[in-house]
Amino acid sequence: MTTQMIADHQEVSSLEQHYGTLLAQLLEERGITDAQEAEAFLKPEYERDLNDPFLLSDMGRATARVLSAIEKRERIAVYSDFDCDGIPGAVVLHDYFKKIGYENVEFYIPHRNREGFGFHVRAVEELAAHGVTLIVTIDCGINGARACARAEGLGIDVIITDHHLPEGEVPHAYAIVNPNMPNSIYPNLALCGAGVAFQLVRALLACGEHTIVEGWEKWLLDMVGMATIADMVSLREPENRALATYGLMVLRKSRRPGIQQLLRKVRVDQRTLTEDDIGFSIAPRINAASRMDAPEDAFRLLSTDDPVEAGVLVDHLEKLNRKRKTHVALIVKEAKAKLATRETLSEVIVLGNPDWQPSLLGLAANSLAEEYRRPAFLWGRDEKQALKGSCRSDGKANVVALMRRASHTLVEYGGHAYSGGFSLSLEHVATLEHSLCSALTEEIEDTLDDETIVDQDEQDTHPKAQTVIPAPAHLDSEVYKQLSQLAPFGVGNPRPLFALTATVRSVASFGAGDVHRKITLNEYPLPVIAFFTAKFEGLENLSAGDPLTYPVALELSSFGGRRELRLRVV
Repeated sequence: MTTQMIADHQEVSSLEQHYGTLLAQLLEERGITDAQEAEAFLKPEYERDLNDPFLLSDMGRATARVLSAIEKRERIAVYSDFDCDGIPGAVVLHDYFKKIGYENVEFYIPHRNREGFGFHVRAVEELAAHGVTLIVTIDCGINGARACARAEGLGIDVIITDHHLPEGEVPHAYAIVNPNMPNSIYPNLALCGAGVAFQLVRALLACGEHTIVEGWEKWLLDMVGMATIADMVSLREPENRALATYGLMVLRKSRRPGIQQLLRKVRVDQRTLTEDDIGFSIAPRINAASRMDAPEDAFRLLSTDDPVEAGVLVDHLEKLNRKRKTHVALIVKEAKAKLATRETLSEVIVLGNPDWQPSLLGLAANSLAEEYRRPAFLWGRDEKQALKGSCRSDGKANVVALMRRASHTLVEYGGHAYSGGFSLSLEHVATLEHSLCSALTEEIEDTLDDETIVDQDEQDTHPKAQTVIPAPAHLDSEVYKQLSQLAPFGVGNPRPLFALTATVRSVASFGAGDVHRKITLNEYPLPVIAFFTAKFEGLENLSAGDPLTYPVALELSSFGGRRELRLRVV
């Protein structure tokens, strides 16, 4: 046994002494074998884990320009993306300007179907006509060189705050605040767009002469935590973990009428709100505004102080979300029918239809990527007759890397490792699948080549992929309490899954159309819930005496105000 192996063994034993076998095993899965690192991971701290905002590129220059614009009473425009990262990020700036009493500001969110993602020339021209002299982007702009050039020509300064990777020409902006700029020294490359906006506000409060109670900015963490979880950035990063943790704390106390009424609408107890409630209840309704109608509705919901307006907007978004579900289901059904006609499936799913609405394709692509376990790229046609699409990873492939390798077939592309968007010309529709499959092969080969030259002791520097571990003899509140120390769960910090050795006692259907199942087991007292059983092979016909072979997660449900510890089939 080498010295390193002995040290590792001693450290794991130390973790077991502190946290018990189960928690020590789960920490080790996340690449944590040091007791000090484990303590920091399990107990996030705001002051310790948040990075200095001035480590972000151009932050000093950006802060000075915003404060100068405020002093000179210039008209400022906040230009944000239309999703559940950009919109909460815009609310962060909205609340800052409102707090300091600055009213010469407007908010612009591009229409998803008419304009699409990004920073657009036409929008810059519209804002110039309003007398805007400073534009601050939120969660977009890093690939908006043309719009920045147009702004410069019109005498408008642009401060880009973004977190996306720069692709191609870097814009000539007054300042670019982005953790992913070349030569960045910012420790957290996975900071979301709203997180960057929050850091800008922290810098403004540090430099500006505002009579604001110290610590007021922490009330903005409800928006930042929501965006951090909704945008699926790494929750293994200490800063993101702190933003998500404290964001949930603030959300549970949030006085925003929009948040309160939205949670009542979806029957979620605000006092026990979890990351799952954001992912399954809040974010889909915020995103429904831009997918089906106007993104401003979601912005107004999160920023209004009027309970009456909030109630009207909640009802509106609820209707849009139901409509969105129907449309996405039809797209997925059609896509699966197309795939069923193929003798073999390519390693990358590529499908399109000019009748498909581009704003819905990310959701459909995610469904296909999960079911077929391969990257999915779907395209449709927007209101300007342009072919645009969305893609989702299977959890292994980096879709931006694939698009970069296949860029000769694309007009534009961008996004994150796990999700992205693209546009293409009609002439490349027929070759897109081949190009992306070749890109995937090249990416795998290059990854293997890279790993062969990495020292063995340095290979496993990233958190391990989610694994399924044998279920303990008892799955109860004590085990749940242990697991809760790892929350909030998400990318880089997946919810622990257990493999049961159990037999079914009874099965009952529930939900509209009986699409869900409630299962009781002989060996465990907790109920087992399987949502949308059609997604799980064999579950629809499950009966008494059958073994349950799917992994399960232990969770506490608070739906309808009733708290219930249960197992959920994954």
